Amino acid sequence: MAPGSNDGGRLEDKTDCTSDVDAALSQSSALLSSGALDDAISLLMGAEKKCRLGNDGPNLVRVVNGITSAVLNAEDGVSWPALRRSIEAVCSRRSQKTAAVAAAVTAGAGALAQHDAGEPRYAAPPSEVEATTRLLRDLTDGRIYLEKERAELTLRLARILEGAGDAEGAADAMQDVHVETYGSIPKRGKIDFILEQMRLTLLKGDFVRAAIVANKVNKKALAEKGMARQRIAYYDLMAQYHRHEKDAFSLSNDYHQMYLTRSPPKTETEEEEKKMDLEDGDEKEKEEADANDAVQNEEKALEALKSTVMFLVLSPFSKDQQDMLHRIAKHDEKQLQKILPFKTAIDLFLKKEIIAYPLADQSDLDLPSLSLGGPDLASHWRRTFRTRTIQHNVRVAAGYYRRIRGSRLAELLGLEPAELEREVAGMVSEGEVYAKIDRPEDIVRFAPPQTPEAVLGDWAADVSKLLDLVETTTHLIHKEQMMQ
Repeated sequence: MAPGSNDGGRLEDKTDCTSDVDAALSQSSALLSSGALDDAISLLMGAEKKCRLGNDGPNLVRVVNGITSAVLNAEDGVSWPALRRSIEAVCSRRSQKTAAVAAAVTAGAGALAQHDAGEPRYAAPPSEVEATTRLLRDLTDGRIYLEKERAELTLRLARILEGAGDAEGAADAMQDVHVETYGSIPKRGKIDFILEQMRLTLLKGDFVRAAIVANKVNKKALAEKGMARQRIAYYDLMAQYHRHEKDAFSLSNDYHQMYLTRSPPKTETEEEEKKMDLEDGDEKEKEEADANDAVQNEEKALEALKSTVMFLVLSPFSKDQQDMLHRIAKHDEKQLQKILPFKTAIDLFLKKEIIAYPLADQSDLDLPSLSLGGPDLASHWRRTFRTRTIQHNVRVAAGYYRRIRGSRLAELLGLEPAELEREVAGMVSEGEVYAKIDRPEDIVRFAPPQTPEAVLGDWAADVSKLLDLVETTTHLIHKEQMMQ
């Protein structure tokens, strides 16, 4: 039976091509020494065919490595067009073995890595590097055993395109790879790849797809130890998305996660990476580096806490917003003492008291994070802060007054009657307060009308409380008299 054939489901016969391969490699070395690169490759291609048809996998890999090595070790340096032709010729052969394709792609990726390392032999213009990267990426398409290499080559191509100013092309290239389904890539590698997808998608301006890509990140994996750098990068990208959506509460959550990651002693990954980098250094240098890192982390943590507080204040009133305000005021009191204007802001919005606008330290609340996104967005946040202050004051008034004249309420809140009416109407539409405005009488009613049964029930409850107080007081008087 001929080598490579099968009969009725029998396994294909295997032919040992070791002697032929040894002879071909020896002859190709002699040809290479005389500068006959094309003849050497042609000779090795013949040996490749024999091994492929003879199902001799190990020797086939030896031949493929010999072909790529012949191009990479040429006396005149690496010929990138010749390398691409050789790799494409090997991979496009009929019934080519997976080991041969993997060896060819690995050799090409190794050459690109040497180029990145600055090896003089592997010097090439950007166009050649891009062409080689595209070829290797196309060859890995649909081959599960090369999914890791495809992800790495896609990332390389995206960086090339971004460096050339084609951010849209880089984002499109990254979207072709669904790395979350790859089993050969570790969790950290998957998260890094998805974060790069998010970054390029946001850079492209495709915020809808950015939100879809963000959902691919495994939050449990992100919360594991050693993922501090990835957590910070993820929530920083999410802050860019939520800033575009003008979602203040989500922004506060993003910055709060960055604060929790950076606040000591939770910065495990950054500290571990620094210690690994300085493992062989001087002890004094280590101590100085640790001290500098601690200072930088604390500064970044405080900036994140400032942004957390500010965007919480800018968030619409809700149970989640109030719960988060209370938790930060309670658990982060020590850190808030270092940023008193923001502690004051939290205290003011938690008290049932009217807030005078602008605040005494209003200028200290202008953060760089509020200016990200351009002057229009910064103006939006300033208007929103004033609106949230007014809404807080209206809720306070609604808690103390059942009815009040509109002119008096406007005077208390420091607003014009027309603006007051507009704000109250907006809060009623959102369901934040109950209110009815009687324009002819200039009366604002914050208490909903009660049915006769409800009034009678309230009266009965009040009478019951009064009788309980009378009984308790009488008992205490009798007790005092008996003790005299």
